[in-house]
Amino acid sequence: MRLHRYIAPALLVLVTACATPGAGPGAGSLGRIEAAAPEAAGISSERLARLTQGFKAEIDQGRVPGVVIAVARRGKLVYHEALGFQDKAAGTPMSRDSIFRIYSMTKPLASVAAMILVEEGRIQLTDPVSKFLPAFANLQVSVQRREADGRTVSELVPASRPMLVHDLLRHTAGLAYGEVTPNAVVKDAYAKAGLFKPGVIDFDTRDLTPAEFTDRLAKQPLIGHPGQMWQYSLATDVLGRVVEAASGQRLSVFLEQRVFQPLGMKDTAFHVPAEKMSRLAQPFARPASGPFVSPQIDVSRPPGNDSGGAGGVGTAMDYLRFAQAMLNGGSLDGRRILSRTTGELMMSDHVGDRPGVPATAPELLLGTQGYGFGLGFLVRHGAGTAGVPGSAGEAMWAGYGGTYFWIDPKEQVVAVLMSQGPAATRAYYRKMVKALVYQAITD
Repeated sequence: MRLHRYIAPALLVLVTACATPGAGPGAGSLGRIEAAAPEAAGISSERLARLTQGFKAEIDQGRVPGVVIAVARRGKLVYHEALGFQDKAAGTPMSRDSIFRIYSMTKPLASVAAMILVEEGRIQLTDPVSKFLPAFANLQVSVQRREADGRTVSELVPASRPMLVHDLLRHTAGLAYGEVTPNAVVKDAYAKAGLFKPGVIDFDTRDLTPAEFTDRLAKQPLIGHPGQMWQYSLATDVLGRVVEAASGQRLSVFLEQRVFQPLGMKDTAFHVPAEKMSRLAQPFARPASGPFVSPQIDVSRPPGNDSGGAGGVGTAMDYLRFAQAMLNGGSLDGRRILSRTTGELMMSDHVGDRPGVPATAPELLLGTQGYGFGLGFLVRHGAGTAGVPGSAGEAMWAGYGGTYFWIDPKEQVVAVLMSQGPAATRAYYRKMVKALVYQAITD
């Protein structure tokens, strides 16, 4: 099971930011990010230099093509470096404005889009998905039972309740990713429907139109009853279709108007236009044999559908602005995209003690416990509950290509990691970057 594949390394961007020292989310109406000496934000310059030393060593050893690291705290940008290569095969150095495939870090963006519509009364969390996508009515679940002779038999049974919008946001919808689920019946059904492409790019469904994606997925069995378990899945792609149905706009258009433009995210989109392709970060060249490099989606042209789960591209600073807005309670530079109360709801645990199949959210992301899952974000339970530094209330997620971010309201830290690197190193760099940021805090 390649559970580590949603964790990657080649460009790294770290940022920490906030408004007023000691204040919680929503403090500071502007939330601007201003350059300053590290010591002005309670950061040690000497200890912060370990970021450069540590990642330069990884680049020199050929473990990752390149990284970009930016660190800010309390609204103070205290470190911003580009190291290594944007495209090592071409000899192109990494740049601070390099563009990355952010993959699953598209999920928080799509989740915010849905919550904007919740705030406007056009969606409720308890609405059945079939209210917006009628094909998702009368769903069936693939279950296994043990016969008296010891044989395991699979059968389909009606879902015990409707799939809700709430389920899509927290990954309790009963949906799956073909490459992650241990349910062989569902895995095979997804493959036959073109929703799982083993040996190609497993999760890429951007070749389908929105209607084709919806209709094909709705006909496949669920891995469990809605609300029963946590399973990382195509749920956020379905959420994107709900946003489109409720808003009457394509997901990319809605996000551009309601999130990207207000927050100044000028390079974030669902494909890279021709004039920006020279800035697209690339992984190592594929070797003659072996699984060293993961295949990458083609982002050079508009997709058949805007994948809310894995289709986004953008820069480190763009995503930093988004994360900063969430830390500030939904606003940045005087532009508000969400209320503080909605942001707090999103960054609270909505999973509880539901089992994770085949792994829990923190196991999938970091290989550690100590986190639950909110509405589009992994959320931390307590300071001493996980095998990485952090604070209670911290929120994060990551992407298949190596992107990663976290938001720590207590320490007033936001961090964004961008990368297009080998799959096996992604969790390692997520944990490494967390440790190197927190160890530099001096107050």
